Amino acid sequence: MNIVERVDDWVKIRNALVSVSDKAGLDVLIPGLIDANPDVQIYSTGGTYAAIAEILGSERAPSHLTRVADYTGQPETQGGLVKTLDFKIYLGLLTETYNPSHQADLERTGAVPIDIVVVNLYPFEATVARPGVTVEEARANVDIGGPCMIRAAAKNYLRVATVVEPADYPSLVASLRAQDGRLNLTTRFELARQAFAHTAAYDQAISEYLARQRVDAVPSTYTLE
Repeated sequence: MNIVERVDDWVKIRNALVSVSDKAGLDVLIPGLIDANPDVQIYSTGGTYAAIAEILGSERAPSHLTRVADYTGQPETQGGLVKTLDFKIYLGLLTETYNPSHQADLERTGAVPIDIVVVNLYPFEATVARPGVTVEEARANVDIGGPCMIRAAAKNYLRVATVVEPADYPSLVASLRAQDGRLNLTTRFELARQAFAHTAAYDQAISEYLARQRVDAVPSTYTLE
């Protein structure tokens, strides 16, 4: 366990990782990030990448938007099953600014420190609220990569901001514009508290749903070999 004593109060948002199920508000967030720091780089996946590319247009997208698969060198798996679970991503999320070994690892791997993570999760609660939903449909809507990214970023509030609610985009953008594209430690800590509450509620919803299911009824959902 590494105990950190030295951190930066203000961190410039240079590299952003954006991967969201709910695309609402991206038209506010993405131009706001670029307006606050014209050199910002945005890394994204799947449908989020396509939505951001449309927002930016053909002129701005090449300068600001990178597919996670192009960054990591690992193509997304079929159906997007694995997209962001990659060493370079988590090194970028967890690295500490004043840890020489972390900085050496960034240089060794060609990774970048990720300064902000914007993630919201597969709609598990909305899925299981539908009449007649099956256990398999519920299982398919259990998000893995999203909670992992949120937790890693929130743990490293020393350097990384974690945003999980589209409703927060306008205030976030306003703060970045007012502070030359930077966020301070207090803001990052407040966002981390919200992020851990978000993943805790998500896991609780999954746990409660599974607890309501009859174990002997689960096999009927599948063709057993």
